[in-house]
Formats: sequence, C-alpha cells, structure tokens
Amino acid sequence: MSVFDTLAERGYIEQCTHEDEIKELLEKEKVTFYIGFDPTADSLHVGHFIQIMVMIHMQQAGHRPIALLGGGTAMVGDPSGRTDLRQMMTVETIDSNVQRFKTQMSRFLDFSEGKALAVNNADWLRDLKYVDFLREIGSQFSVNRMLTADCYKNRLEKGLTFLEFNYMLMQSYDFLELYRRYDCKMQLGGSDQWNNILGGVELVRRLDQGQALGMTFKLLTTAEGNKMGKTAKGALWIDENKTSPYEFYHYWRNIDDADVENCLALLTFLPMDEVRRLGGYKDGRINEAKSILAYEVTKLVHGEANAIKARDAEQALFAGNGSGDNIPSVTMSAADFSEGINILELYLKAGLIPSKGEGRRLMQQNGIKIKGEAILDFNLLITADDFEDGKLLLQKGKKSFKQIKIEE
Repeated sequence: MSVFDTLAERGYIEQCTHEDEIKELLEKEKVTFYIGFDPTADSLHVGHFIQIMVMIHMQQAGHRPIALLGGGTAMVGDPSGRTDLRQMMTVETIDSNVQRFKTQMSRFLDFSEGKALAVNNADWLRDLKYVDFLREIGSQFSVNRMLTADCYKNRLEKGLTFLEFNYMLMQSYDFLELYRRYDCKMQLGGSDQWNNILGGVELVRRLDQGQALGMTFKLLTTAEGNKMGKTAKGALWIDENKTSPYEFYHYWRNIDDADVENCLALLTFLPMDEVRRLGGYKDGRINEAKSILAYEVTKLVHGEANAIKARDAEQALFAGNGSGDNIPSVTMSAADFSEGINILELYLKAGLIPSKGEGRRLMQQNGIKIKGEAILDFNLLITADDFEDGKLLLQKGKKSFKQIKIEE
C-alpha cells in the first residue's frame, strides 16, 4: 500500500491539487515535502500533532519532511480561521518559540543526515527588499482572486489589515524558496491552508515551471464538526509542563463515543482493522476503546512510562485499582491550613476552577466533592484534620480530580 493510500484510508486527506500526479510521484520518488508551523505559542498543541502524524507516515515511507518554522510569517500572522488580528509578538518571543518547536519535533521525526530538515523562514523573509519582493512575487497575484479566499473573505466585514493581506504572498514565497533550495515539490497542511497552498503551487509553476503539488488534511474535529483539543485551561499542549501527561491521557479517555474511531485512525499507528474493531464497540465496551486510545496517544506524545503512570492514575480514580501516586497533585504548606482555608480558595489554588463564582455554581449543582461527598457550604474551611496520610483528594464534576499534599 502506498503512503497516499495509507493516509486516505486513515482519513487524513481533504483535498489535492493534482491527485493523480501526487499518487504517481509518491510511488516513484523519494519526495521532499514541507509543512509550516507558525510559532505563535511556546509549545505545539494537539492540532499540530495531526500534521506531525502525517510527517511520520511520510518519513516512514521514505520521503523527506521539511518542518518549516515560521520565524518570518509569525511576524505577520495568518488570518485563516480568525475573526480578529493576531497579537503581535516580539522577535525575541518568536525566536524562543521556534527553538521550543524544534526541540519538540525532534521527539517525533528523525532529523539525522538526509532524513528530515528543520528550516526557519526568517532566513529569507526578514531581510526581504520590499520593492523587489512586490515586483517579483506581488505581480503574480490577483487582488480580486485573493479576496475570494475564505481566509480573507471572512475578515472583510470586521476589518482586514494590509499586514495580514501579505500573508498569502509570504507563504507562497516560502514554497518557491524551498523548491529552489531543497527541491521541495509538495506543500502539506490543514484544510484551512488550502488557499495559501494553492498560491504557492501556482507561484512555483509560474515562475520556475517546476513540479509543485499541494495536499490538505482534515482538522481534528468532533463528529459534530467542532474543533477538538480544547480544555478548561485552553489548548491541549504537547509540553507536559502546560498539559500534564495525566491531563492529556484524561482528555482522550473522556472524548465522545462517536469520535473514538476517527481519533484512533488519525492519532495512533494501530492497524486499521484494529481501529475499526475498537471503533465498533458499543455501550460499556466503548470505554475499553477509549482507554486504548488514551494510552496510545499519550505514549506517542509523552513516552511509555508517562502513559503507564497516567493509566494507573485513571484506574485508581475510576476503577479502584492502580497507583494513586500518579494522580495530579499540588503541594501546599501545613501553614496554609493552620487556621483553615476556604473550600473555594482551595479549589482555585488547585487549578480546578477558574473563579470562585464558577465554584459556587458547581457547588449548587453538587459538582464539588471531597471524599466522594458533595460540599454545599460556600464558607467551609478545610484544615489539616481533613487530610489522610498528608493527602486530600478534590473532585470537580464526575471526571476531574486533584490531590492536595501537605508538606511540613
């Protein structure tokens, strides 16, 4: 089975610029391709992980990935899928984020000689001569056509800055540079990048008469079409200091039943026969499939040891077995409890609620529990006497837990 067939069978592929040409190229040659990652945060998130999975599949099939880090494009900001202007970042922040992305990607891709490249588009974008760029690249783009692209059309009513309007030209120029420098023939990306990818494909073909191809992949969404990977704290991050391995595992263990098969196909390397078998589980058995999904994805992102710890913590909470030592915890001083601490204040410090108002609302719905019993008193004080062996388990709703540990 070709890598194209593998990607299609697992449900990655959304659109292709030249499907027959892409299939033939991937079967006959070792192809250099790229996916762009704008470093808008200090960690990759699970939305990026779909793209990384594609890169792994392609690399395993013998093709060469270029992870293009947007040290240049991040200074402008991609308007795709946004209703407002991205917050401007300093050059220092962008460069720091680029380094973090590189480090994280090296956990998933083989960057040894000839296997893959990590390239920063700041190398050519930051020193561009504007008039020269407009003459060579800007002259190849129709403003009328650009305004029909979703990434721009959706912003026209609320206001599209000229800064953002340049983004498509810059991303298209990236493809031209990578084609010229590394013989890169394909650009891959999320489905929201379709118009930007088309711009690059056409630019390479027009200016250099080169073979340039594009392919987009489905975004990670629920069966209802909503984006996945959002938690109460925000994005589901790859950095374990931003989203702990337990929180990461817990997210996948609790997704909707209808999303299990799709996530198994996109986010694990389990054979598709196994994916379909697990995805077909009904009622109580679907939880077995969710546990396998959570374990496999956590193992890929955080390593087997962390996946085992996360699984043990989940079993300790929900199945009455496994090691409770792996439940996410917060350590506090014994002095914090010398005169008692308000229950809502404790939940705030534990990171289980964003505000006391939200805590009161949850309490009214029996969503705040200690030792399995719902707490209904907003003014309850928690003291050291409430702890057992220096530990106290806090629960929010049915599925969120945090263990408080006391240190003398």
